[in-house]
Amino acid sequence: MAKPQLLKCAICGKEYEPEENLYTCPDCGLDGTFHVLYDYEKAAKEITKEKLRENDDFSLWRYKAVLPVEKDENIPPLAAGWTPLYSSQKLARTYGVKEVYVKDDGRNPTGSLKDRASAVGVAKALDYGRDVIACASTGNAASSLSGFAAVSGLKSIIFVPESAPVAKITQLLVYGACVVLVKGTYEKAFDLATEAIERWGWYNRNCAINPYLVEGKKTCAMEIAEQLNWDAPDFVFVSVGDGCIISGLYKGFSDLVKLGLTERVPHIVGVQAEGASPIYKAFKEGAPRVEFSPASTVADSISVGAPRNWAKALNGVRSSGGDMLAVSDDEILSAIPELARTTGVFGEPAGVTAFAGFRKAAREGKLPKDARVALVVTGNGLKDIEGARRAVGQPIVTEPCLLGLEKALKERNVI
Repeated sequence: MAKPQLLKCAICGKEYEPEENLYTCPDCGLDGTFHVLYDYEKAAKEITKEKLRENDDFSLWRYKAVLPVEKDENIPPLAAGWTPLYSSQKLARTYGVKEVYVKDDGRNPTGSLKDRASAVGVAKALDYGRDVIACASTGNAASSLSGFAAVSGLKSIIFVPESAPVAKITQLLVYGACVVLVKGTYEKAFDLATEAIERWGWYNRNCAINPYLVEGKKTCAMEIAEQLNWDAPDFVFVSVGDGCIISGLYKGFSDLVKLGLTERVPHIVGVQAEGASPIYKAFKEGAPRVEFSPASTVADSISVGAPRNWAKALNGVRSSGGDMLAVSDDEILSAIPELARTTGVFGEPAGVTAFAGFRKAAREGKLPKDARVALVVTGNGLKDIEGARRAVGQPIVTEPCLLGLEKALKERNVI
């Protein structure tokens, strides 16, 4: 396992020695999220193409030489990572690019990419000898944490907006979490969770605060590169809410370059919903900071008006020569059935937002014809059935007889 060497503030650049209760830069406050740095020269000897070919641990822990967990025995027994990467020639033809790959992270144990962060967060809590771990979430991080905490013997306390989808809340309760439904927005839940964590000394799983959680998310990028035989794509599209996942993707591709496994970082393209797009607005305006604003979108997992990891998100997009896009709720909803019917991947609204952004960019001629593109689907469609139902029609209802069926089929122009 790898012990981080330094924590570097994403805003002021000041470096600190890792400490148990040091989450963000003392000078920059909550906005001063940290980059986690390792001894990459040492790690490069442990993570080689040859060793990875011989490694039969097909989970995110195959990259543990650049993950911040110190004890193997603290790794949760619930496997996360090594999700499928599908090639879709049909999407490539339809949208005029060379190749399209779909990374289906809804195949993780609790149905979202957030499992990568929770696996690391729970292991890190055990490293520090904690027995309670807590976070605020729009839903996916919460259900993820509750599952990984349950199998690791930790108590989890979860703060979610009262409006979170029923499926996600139910998942929390099934895993045995202490669930706190907060009246108001995700921002209100986040603020209350932060106060409670500080008051009672729980381990903080909030990805935008705890720098080690993004390290788990970066393994999605590392897998994409390895699954493409270390020939990284030209563009990677991903949905953006708090800014943690896009930060993780940039960190993962950057770490691969430092390890000598790849030669470049892809252009990272973040996609936000128009009703929750503060990072998009800051990027387009060339602003040094993000202005918080109210959020409202059908994509609950990215319905964030006050993104806490904005500094690393903007840095990742800008440093990679990437872009930020905003799509409407209608564009997001129409992406659900199109992606499912084209690739077989059923994503929740936030999960398909990356595809909606790619589709928009392609239609506007923003992608070269020889582009190789990866789309990250961050969450399974079963997470938000009501959202999916808004995107599709109603089933046929018929009497239990062939005559009635024939009539109904003709009315729908099926026959």
